Amino acid sequence: MDFISNKDLIDRFGMPAVATKLMVIWEVPEVIRVGPIPKKIYCHRMLVDPLTRAFRLIISRDIISTLKTWDGCYNDRPIRGREDEYKEMLAIDAYQAVERYKSVHAWACAIDVNRIGNGLGEVPTMDPALVKVFKDVGFDWGGDFHRLDGMHFQVSRTMLADFKS
Repeated sequence: MDFISNKDLIDRFGMPAVATKLMVIWEVPEVIRVGPIPKKIYCHRMLVDPLTRAFRLIISRDIISTLKTWDGCYNDRPIRGREDEYKEMLAIDAYQAVERYKSVHAWACAIDVNRIGNGLGEVPTMDPALVKVFKDVGFDWGGDFHRLDGMHFQVSRTMLADFKS
């Protein structure tokens, strides 16, 4: 599969600090607050509609119990496992290069749920019905990545192409 990368996000939105103009504090409507979903989510505007549809599907498919934890969206950090390269680029003031090592979370274009049993590099234990919900609304799942990340759902190429900023 061809997943988006931070380069795709840089090309479309600019560096994460610039892209913050496209981020919102989304007050999640009470009717779709399921399981551990917070009342407010700081995310890229592109996520509001797909997350709304996903939460509605979780309710309509009666799989609320599969959503155990909300583990975040926005986090301006390097890609896990690339921290050393990130620090090296920072040390030499190579700020353009630093951005190659940013996580998709730095653009608030990804969410993590059900961290326990779905960590980076672990064989995911995510409920297939929950994975299907997020895929049905257009997210890519980290459980399909070469380096497994079962808790992670991020915007897909289609979502990125369809987004009108």
